[in-house]
Amino acid sequence: MRAERRPPRELTQAEMTTLIESCDRLRDKFLLSLLKDTGLRIGEALGLRHEDLDARRRLVDVRPRANVNRARAKSWSREVPVDAQLFRLYSDYLHEEYGMLDCDYVFVNLWGSPVGAPMSYASVDRLVRRLRAHTGIAFSPHLFRHSYATALLRRGVTAEVVQHLLGHSSISVTVDTYSHLGIEDARRALTAAGLLDGPATGATP
Repeated sequence: MRAERRPPRELTQAEMTTLIESCDRLRDKFLLSLLKDTGLRIGEALGLRHEDLDARRRLVDVRPRANVNRARAKSWSREVPVDAQLFRLYSDYLHEEYGMLDCDYVFVNLWGSPVGAPMSYASVDRLVRRLRAHTGIAFSPHLFRHSYATALLRRGVTAEVVQHLLGHSSISVTVDTYSHLGIEDARRALTAAGLLDGPATGATP
């Protein structure tokens, strides 16, 4: 028999805020904020170039390309809309920490050697370990992606749109990955559509 697949735990908004605010550096705050607000894979984030962030149109452009830090974008090119606050954090990071470094990668080594080189998966792993120890929150970068997509679906964003934002190869991947959304999620959707009167007695609000 096929073993039941348990979905990953979601991060709450409070947990994500705690993790971001616990970062000592603007680079790390921006990285986690980017994951929270776009659902990018960590490899996609580490492969970003400055030209991929369009502040005027408020878009992050995800492009599969060869990266010297071996960061990988698994899917085709796509654009992900974000709000102005994320770009303000990006601007602060550039002015206060990135400075005059000559590198086209967004996320780079700022203190460890070699300074200015693209940030690696190992650097992210060290950041995650520090934050886990400091906050007591068990998380991985992928949990930000999972929480982003789950929140969109719960707010009524269609699976087709979520598929595009996540860069899934097909809508069936999106539907299968997020099939854990439960009966109360279905109840809220039906209530919002006017097909139910409201939450059942004793139901989770």
